[in-house]
Amino acid sequence: MYMDRMFPPFYTDCGKNLHIGKNVFINSGCCFQDQGGITIGDGALIGHNVVMATLNHSEDPETRGNLHPAPIHIGRNVWIGASAIILPGVTIGDGAIVGAGSVVTRDVPENMIVTGVPARILRSVDTL
Repeated sequence: MYMDRMFPPFYTDCGKNLHIGKNVFINSGCCFQDQGGITIGDGALIGHNVVMATLNHSEDPETRGNLHPAPIHIGRNVWIGASAIILPGVTIGDGAIVGAGSVVTRDVPENMIVTGVPARILRSVDTL
């Protein structure tokens, strides 16, 4: 069993809106924009250079400077591969796997593997 670990460098804009469970591993180069809140469940593995962004902007050019926060929830025992990007408002269910380089724009059901840009369900973890 691994211990709680975070390898530097690690970047966050606030830090006070991060809620990290037990036995979580965060590899180097990660950037967490946590103003909207980020919760990471027990046993999660976060790969190199993962970005979690909890803020979005208005599409209307007149109000594009307005920020719209939405929390990110990472379930227990989730594995997020290197250089994945998790966008605002996304929930990744327990036991799910996010492939390296994927851009997650929608919720991921528990025990599913998602890959691609945008991330799509590849298969269930149960079929491994």
